[in-house]
Amino acid sequence: MSLFFLVGLLACFGIHLTQCYKVPPAKLEAIYPKGLRVSIPDDGYTLFAFHGKLNEEMDGLEAGDWARDITKPKNGTWTFRDRESTLKLGDKIYFWTFVIKDGKGYRQDNGEWTVTGYVNEAGEPVTSEGKYPSGSISDSIIYPCELSESKVSVPGFVCKGQLLFEDNFNSSIDKGKIWTHEIKFPGEPDYPFNIYLNDGKTIRVNEGILSIKPITLESKYGDEHVYQFLDLTYGCTGIIGTSECQREAFGPQILPPIITAKITSKKSFNFKYGRIEVRAKMPQGNWLIPEIQLEPKERVYGPNNYASGLLRIAAVRGNLEYSKKLYGGPIIADREPYRSKHLKEKIGLQQWSKSYHNYTLVWRKDGISLYVDGEKYGDISPGEGFSPDAKENGIAAASQWVKGAAIAPFDEMFYISLGLSVGGINEFPDSRNKPWTNNSTKAMLKFWEGRGQWISTWFENDMALKVDYVRVFAL
Repeated sequence: MSLFFLVGLLACFGIHLTQCYKVPPAKLEAIYPKGLRVSIPDDGYTLFAFHGKLNEEMDGLEAGDWARDITKPKNGTWTFRDRESTLKLGDKIYFWTFVIKDGKGYRQDNGEWTVTGYVNEAGEPVTSEGKYPSGSISDSIIYPCELSESKVSVPGFVCKGQLLFEDNFNSSIDKGKIWTHEIKFPGEPDYPFNIYLNDGKTIRVNEGILSIKPITLESKYGDEHVYQFLDLTYGCTGIIGTSECQREAFGPQILPPIITAKITSKKSFNFKYGRIEVRAKMPQGNWLIPEIQLEPKERVYGPNNYASGLLRIAAVRGNLEYSKKLYGGPIIADREPYRSKHLKEKIGLQQWSKSYHNYTLVWRKDGISLYVDGEKYGDISPGEGFSPDAKENGIAAASQWVKGAAIAPFDEMFYISLGLSVGGINEFPDSRNKPWTNNSTKAMLKFWEGRGQWISTWFENDMALKVDYVRVFAL
């Protein structure tokens, strides 16, 4: 603690307050990449002292995390400098300062300052250029800026309106280190009838467009391979040693008969709260489902049955009878009727697969909004939380959501995923034209045996999910 602070307690004793000297407000600056600078202009002082604490209020006139006496000015300024502290946007410094002028001590009490930006050693604002992974996050923000409620995994701070992520697919998805290919047998809770592989026939980038389409397993591995064994362990992104990485057909349990693809930003970019825009052309063909969605990074509320949530940015079932119905929003249960409880729908004037559209999801602390081509078609509000209603509908995970915010399970980091799935046991309601029933143990086999009914609807120019760009903005 400063040896001089007691002088300040007595400096104005017995003197009218208007006659007390006022210490000029201190200027605090966060230095990039690390450091704190505190300064006041010289006014004939013989000492300047700074006492402060990071993200914790001062207990009266305590010394604090920083306690330094400066005994001489430089170039007309008294400056305290800490070169080791790493400050983040949103950090708050609580402080008091002390000066000795004409032999008397004076204080500035109850100081508070929040880090809203960075400067370099010369005091010039620092832009975000050079801080982010190439090709993934904008470098256009100039600090200081207004803080956003959005959070990102790297670098850990964002400004309102900042472009956080962008991919226009102008180069191979394997070059930018933005996307990771899923290589696995997908399983619960939807058990789709496809495998995800990084195969040039199913996924490619050409002239600025990402394209993901289905092919049959037999076209890659040979006739009757659905009744054999397939090991994806080398390169598998699932849990090694489980059915996510290898499977053997037995009885009616065949291998998934379709190969598609899926890419995610899990290893490079995760965020919480923001606006995500995807310009895409939906696939057309029976039993195809586009996966344009946000998935939880850690699954802190549970790994099964969407306990940790799924955010669909946009989806359109590929069958002609469903092709004008767009839907999106949160999924927090695997089975109907609660699976679709919070999804919103919009009926198009024509099939959504006919052209490209901009699909937008805005994810806030207090709700979720859905747009297509700038037109809002749905709002979802959790009210006081999703949990009470979910409990009444028998959702086991609901008891875990009360541990989080009202928007839980959507109060954690999520990543972007783009893919294509086929069939499954939850996506399509049972109907007369459907080859399988959702509760059947032979669902995948029945789907494959009925291929004469659906494979003729898979036209080369229409069956692919095509994505023009993906962008994420801070709120």
